[in-house]
Amino acid sequence: SFSLSLCLCVCLSPLLCISVCLSSVYGLFEKRLFLLEEAEGGFDQFTRSYRTFGVNRMADNRLVLREWAPAAEALFLTGDFNGWDNFSHPYEKKEFGKWELCLPPKHDKSPAIEHNTKLKVVVHTKKGERLYRISPWAKYAIQAEKQVIYDWVHWDPPQPYMHIHPRPKKPQSLRIYESHVGIASPDPKVASYTNFTINVLPRIKDLGYNCIQLMAVMEHAYYASFGYQVTSFFAASSRYGTPEELKQLIDTAHSLDIVVLLDVVHSHASQNTEDGLNSFDGSDSCFFHSPPRGEHALWGSRLFNYSSWEVLRFLLSNLRWWMEEYRFDGFRFDGVTSMMYHHHGSMFSGDYSEYFGLQVDEDSLVYLMTANHVLHTLYPDCITIAEDVSGMPAVCRSVAEGGLGFDYRLAMAIPDKWIQILKELADEAWDMGNIVYTLTNRRYGENCIAYAESHDQSVVGDKSLAFWLMDKEMYTNMSSLIPMTPVIDRGIQLHKMIRLLTHALGGEGYLNFMGNEFGHPEWLDFPRKGNNESYHYARRQYNLLDTDHLRYRQLYDFDRDMNRTEDKYGWLAAPPAFVSAKHEGDKVIVFERGNVLFLLNFHPTRSQTNYRVAVASPGKYTIKLDSDEVQYGGHGRLDHNTEFFTEPQPFNERDNSMLVSNTSERERELYAVT
Repeated sequence: SFSLSLCLCVCLSPLLCISVCLSSVYGLFEKRLFLLEEAEGGFDQFTRSYRTFGVNRMADNRLVLREWAPAAEALFLTGDFNGWDNFSHPYEKKEFGKWELCLPPKHDKSPAIEHNTKLKVVVHTKKGERLYRISPWAKYAIQAEKQVIYDWVHWDPPQPYMHIHPRPKKPQSLRIYESHVGIASPDPKVASYTNFTINVLPRIKDLGYNCIQLMAVMEHAYYASFGYQVTSFFAASSRYGTPEELKQLIDTAHSLDIVVLLDVVHSHASQNTEDGLNSFDGSDSCFFHSPPRGEHALWGSRLFNYSSWEVLRFLLSNLRWWMEEYRFDGFRFDGVTSMMYHHHGSMFSGDYSEYFGLQVDEDSLVYLMTANHVLHTLYPDCITIAEDVSGMPAVCRSVAEGGLGFDYRLAMAIPDKWIQILKELADEAWDMGNIVYTLTNRRYGENCIAYAESHDQSVVGDKSLAFWLMDKEMYTNMSSLIPMTPVIDRGIQLHKMIRLLTHALGGEGYLNFMGNEFGHPEWLDFPRKGNNESYHYARRQYNLLDTDHLRYRQLYDFDRDMNRTEDKYGWLAAPPAFVSAKHEGDKVIVFERGNVLFLLNFHPTRSQTNYRVAVASPGKYTIKLDSDEVQYGGHGRLDHNTEFFTEPQPFNERDNSMLVSNTSERERELYAVT
């Protein structure tokens, strides 16, 4: 009795801590909503501030320009429209650090600033400096040839793109194709939105993915930053084309019943001043905390002041802008771990004391709760994903429950585990229990996106899973016209099994980085001084699929049929799997999920004959997906006409079991359904 009481005391203490801390943050969130209602008439208009800040054309073609620059002494507008006169068009100072300028239409009633012409905000500081800045609300920015600094371009086309297709409904099973427009071509150059629309979208549809996560869309001056050093938050990157071409990409995806998520970066911003947010009004703060709190030492970037009213206006309106203007369907929030903690991320053991205390940035938590509340209230089918490695409790619980309100978090430990295994362990040393633990170690009731590899695992210094498995033999031995070498055979089979196991066991959604579905070789490396500005590794070699005799096509076909099978049986939307076997000697993993039985044999040399497996549902089972099929690069050793019948013989905590006649070494994953 004493022992039981002590146990309950120890277990309930961290839960009480969670309740108190979440209650405190929720109180701050409620206060934020109350103030929004009181001061701004609610969050609807407040989050549409892109209609009042930056440059906006009125019905009579007047242009109204508004900026927030609290530390500035004076503001002027200059550009092509006034012959770059730095003083002819001053802004009028308003209250709360705001500045406003109204430009009447020209004599012909056309706007004073023409579409596709350049502008600058001239900021005069209290120190007597004259600074040239891009509006934080700029909707388009370009980089002229041989120029480092981006130019602000007024984007107001006379015939803007009109979306035709409605947003698809939120998928029950989320299968994400993580994409970067610039590398979406085999050619050594920056690819375009139009190329993606014409050449990549059909492949994504064929593969069975129902969601695209677009990286590096928010304008970023440094291409090699992978889009994570944002300079213009409201501008779609011009290096891939125009805003209208991005709208067409999204509209076309919607016509294919594919939702599109934006990889949004609200965790930090570029340090650039002339073409970024940094020091917009000449101060060391404005949108950010003053140093040192406002600087991320590791990333070399600035950190937002989430407690600032105008920063809240800017960031929430930014989310609304991408949803309204471009019709994105949601967001993958980058760097959530960095946002939530003052230390910006460290090693986490899972102890609850790491999640609550002075190290937690409450302002950030309130911002994330507010963002999710706004998005899910205005757009019920909106999808939000948190990039969080810490495991903070309630990240993926609703705001009404005191959570942060995300729909999913990334299961970031899974790809790290696969890379560790491939780097450090021989096949015979793979620990089935540890693999299953990693794949199932997630908070119950909080949805996770599982993935075997993303862009992170492919960047320079690392390499794709396929290249870890097959390395240099991929250059010479991937033809199906010659016998498979042992290295290629092992690599082909393990590539399929790793992805299948991750897909079926690792989460409530699945993510694949573009090209990795067919075993893309090598790694990613953007043009930079260190590689002589080469685009050789900043591309995706889809041309490998166009040569029928290369085995890349076999991996592509397996990935396609894996997704299509999930679409039919819906295991991602099903409750967590029941794992009935993780046998170390046999190297076998068996589990059930979504009325599907999964059998995987990782043994490098041993087939399993007449192997008893546990099942919950009695009846007849048949093969629905078999990685050993010849079309997937397998050896075709299973008879798909075989029917498997259960017996009322309890086994491994299930009431029924059956004998599977043959699960051959490594090449065999069998899933069967009733």
